[in-house]
Amino acid sequence: MPIRKRLLASAALCALIGLGGCKTVSMDDVTGSIGAPSAPASNSPEDLRRYSDRLRERYEAHPDDKQVALAYARVLRARDLTDQAAAVLQNAAIKYPRDREVLSAYGKALADAGRLQEAKNALEYADTPDDPSWSVISTRGSIADQMGDHQEAQAQYETALKLSPGEPSVLSNLGLSYALSHDLRRAEQVLREAAASPRADMRVRQNLALVLALQGKFAEAEQVSERDLSPQQARENVASIRQMISTSDRWRDLQAPRAGARPKRVSLDTGR
Repeated sequence: MPIRKRLLASAALCALIGLGGCKTVSMDDVTGSIGAPSAPASNSPEDLRRYSDRLRERYEAHPDDKQVALAYARVLRARDLTDQAAAVLQNAAIKYPRDREVLSAYGKALADAGRLQEAKNALEYADTPDDPSWSVISTRGSIADQMGDHQEAQAQYETALKLSPGEPSVLSNLGLSYALSHDLRRAEQVLREAAASPRADMRVRQNLALVLALQGKFAEAEQVSERDLSPQQARENVASIRQMISTSDRWRDLQAPRAGARPKRVSLDTGR
């Protein structure tokens, strides 16, 4: 299987089975107040590595600087160096034990690394009932999904959507959660809403393509993929997902409605 095709298929599987990890981390807001090096020219592995090296030097020179630690951990997450990111943020959490920004980032890094119970514990202190964070609540939802509690996950996503109506990343996770709950029709509905947002990125659209493919709607899946990929890449991506469905019991299992399941009503506060 060509490398590009294999990577896209792996990303699709990762999105569905590991909601809390395998996430692209935006570098748009890393620089600024900390006087960090200029942002990387792109999110290519080489540019991110060079940028990470520059931030590492700054972090080693200023290990107690919270913003430097957050920026360095963010680029490590972008490079999928999740254990290193968690270690940097663990040190920051020791120095700033009541800082919600640090605890939020630490919990998300732990979730990326698959340390779900630790992530859950860290995020308990990253939020308060009188000032809740939709991002923290959504991460709690992704942890619940990975731990198999899809009902709790969906409740968390709906709470996050009340705080940030129409947020495509939350809608995307909610859609994937419905897919994991064997409700592909509802998953498609929610993911279409997410993909229609002007704030939606490639990950959201590829999640929609994945759920369409799981329902056998391969032509539609290709059309959605072509928003971000060439026609040939879109065909290869959908073909690889189709092949995985045909050869994996786990994927085929998602195509069958769960025994005894009844349609669920969902009321998303989208602010419309």
